[in-house]
Amino acid sequence: MASTVLTVPARAATPTTDRVAIHDIQGTTRLSPLVGAQVTEVPGTVTGVRGHGSSKGFWFQSTAPDRSPATSEGLFVFTGTAPAVAPGDEVRVSGTVTEFVPGGTAGGNQSLTQLSRPSVTVVSSGNPLPAPVTLDGRSVPDSYAPAGDPTAGGSINGLPLRPTAHALDRYESLEGMNVRIGSSRVVGATAFNELWVTVKPGENANRRGGTVYGSYRDQNTGRLKVQSLAPVAERPFPAANVGDLLKGGAEGPLDFNQFGGYTLTARTPVTVVDRGLERERTRPQHRRELAVATYNVENLDPGDPQEKFDSLAEAVVTNLASPDVLALEEVQDDNGRTDDGTVSAGVTLARFTEAIAARGGPRYAWRSVDPADGRDGGEPGGNIRQVFLFNPQRVSFTDRPGGDATTATGVVRRAGKAALTHSPGRVAPASDAWTNSRKPLAGEFVFRGRTVFVIANHFASKGGDQALTSQFQPPARSSENQRHRQATELNAFVKEILKVQPAADVIALGDINDFAFSRTTELLEDGGALWSAVRSLPAGDRYSYAYQGNSQVLDQILVSPSVRRGGFSYDTVHINAEFAEQNSDHDPQVLRVRR
Repeated sequence: MASTVLTVPARAATPTTDRVAIHDIQGTTRLSPLVGAQVTEVPGTVTGVRGHGSSKGFWFQSTAPDRSPATSEGLFVFTGTAPAVAPGDEVRVSGTVTEFVPGGTAGGNQSLTQLSRPSVTVVSSGNPLPAPVTLDGRSVPDSYAPAGDPTAGGSINGLPLRPTAHALDRYESLEGMNVRIGSSRVVGATAFNELWVTVKPGENANRRGGTVYGSYRDQNTGRLKVQSLAPVAERPFPAANVGDLLKGGAEGPLDFNQFGGYTLTARTPVTVVDRGLERERTRPQHRRELAVATYNVENLDPGDPQEKFDSLAEAVVTNLASPDVLALEEVQDDNGRTDDGTVSAGVTLARFTEAIAARGGPRYAWRSVDPADGRDGGEPGGNIRQVFLFNPQRVSFTDRPGGDATTATGVVRRAGKAALTHSPGRVAPASDAWTNSRKPLAGEFVFRGRTVFVIANHFASKGGDQALTSQFQPPARSSENQRHRQATELNAFVKEILKVQPAADVIALGDINDFAFSRTTELLEDGGALWSAVRSLPAGDRYSYAYQGNSQVLDQILVSPSVRRGGFSYDTVHINAEFAEQNSDHDPQVLRVRR
C-alpha cells in the first residue's frame, strides 16, 4: 500500500523546548500548523492501541481541551512496532509532527496528522478514558463537504474547519479522538473485516436497509466505516449483511485510511444482530414475454471452485427464473489468470451451462467473440469478455459469420429492416474508446418472429477516481472520460440501427460502471436512442452494487423507443451486493419485454 508523509515546512516551527498541546498540533485546518516541527512531552491519555498491521501505533487524547470546536484533541502516534502502552495510560510524547497521506498524494486523499519517530514516557496507568464524542444525526451536518479552494486546485486542506456546517469538517475536527456511535444500521456488508453503518437512520434509506446514492449533490453524510482494533485472530470480526444492526454501537478512536476515509476503530467488541435479509427471486416471464438479463459473474474461469459455478447457476435458475437471454460480463478464458496467450472460453462456458442444466435450468447455447490477447483490460491473463447465453427453446440466434476481435459489425438494410453485418460482432473495436477495455458484443435474436438487437457491455471501471473523502472537493472522476467516449460510440451504433429501422427493438445492457444520473448515461440516451430502464423503479430500488455504504447503480439495461412503448417490466434482483457471502459483487437485472 503506497503512502506519503508530507514534508511541508512548519508554518511556525516550535522549538523542542516548548510545550504544546494536541489541539495546537491539530490546528483549525486539515494540515497541522506545526508540520515538520519537533515537539516535546505532549501530554494526553492513551485511548487506543494498534499493535498489528502496517500502521502500528497508538492514539492519545488531551484531558485539557481548548474551547475551539475545530481543533481535535486526539492524535495518532506512529511507532512502527507494537507500542508498549495501553488504554488509560497517561503519557508524555515527543516526536516530529507529520502529515501522512494514505495511498500517496497522487490519489488525492486527505492526510492524517500524526507524531513520528516518537519518544514516549508513561506517567501513570489505569486512568479513565476521555468521554467519547457521540456521532449521530444531530451532530453530523447534512452538507457533506465544503467547496474546494480554486486557488489551491480545489483542495480543502487549507480551509478553516466548520464542523457544524459540513460532515467532512465534523469528522476531521474529531480526527484521532475517542468517539462513539449508538446502535446503528449496517449499510455496507462485512468485507475485509470491516463494515459500514449509518448514524442517520432516515438518510436516503430503502426498504432493504441500505442507503441509496442518488446524486453527486446529495451525499450520504451519515456513512461511517467500522473496524476493530483487536487482531482478527484474537477477536473475529462478525459477518453482517445490509440491514443488520450493530447492537450497542461501538467506541474508539476516529482514524482516517486509504480505503473509505474516516473509520471508527472499535476498542470495544463489535456485535451484530441478524435482521434476516433474504436474497430476492424475480418472477418467471410469461409465454409472450422475452426475458433479457445481465449478470457480472466476477472473473469466472475454470480455476474457480465448483461451488462458485454451482451458486451462480443456482442464481440463474432460481433467482433470475431462467431468462431467455443472459448477457454475462467478466467471463475469463479457459485458464484464467495464466498469461500464456489463451483467449478461448469454451471450457468456462461449458462448465457454467452444465451447472445451470444440472439445476433444472435450460440447456443454454452461447455466442461470443474471443478478444485479442491482453487487449481488453481486467485481470492480467484473464481476457475477460461478454457472452450471450440463450435458451434455444424460446429464442433463436441469427448467426452472421465474420465477426472477430478486430472486425467491427455494421448495420445494413435487409428486406426493409435493419440487420447486423456480423452476429455476434463487436461494436467499433478499433476505436480508442475501447483501449484496454471490453468491446461491446452485439447480436441478433428472434422472439415470436420479431428481431431483437441485444448489445452486451462492460464499460471502463472507476479505477483512478478520487474518493468521496478526497481533499479535493468535488473529487475528480478521471475514469469517466473513457466511459463518455464509450457511451458516445454505443449511442452512435444504436442510432445507425434506428436510422435504418426506427421501430427496431434494441436492448443495450451490462456493467456500465456508472450511475443512472451520470453524464455517461446521458450520452447513452442522447437523442432518445436509448432510455435507462432503472428509472422505471422506485428511487429506493435503483441500485445494483454497494460500495462504502452507498447502494448505487453500476449495471443498467437501456431500451430503444419501441421497447419502451411496447411495455416492459424491470427488476434488479438483489442477491449479492448487500451480503457478506457473495459469488459476485454485482446484482443481476432482468427486463421482461411484452411481445
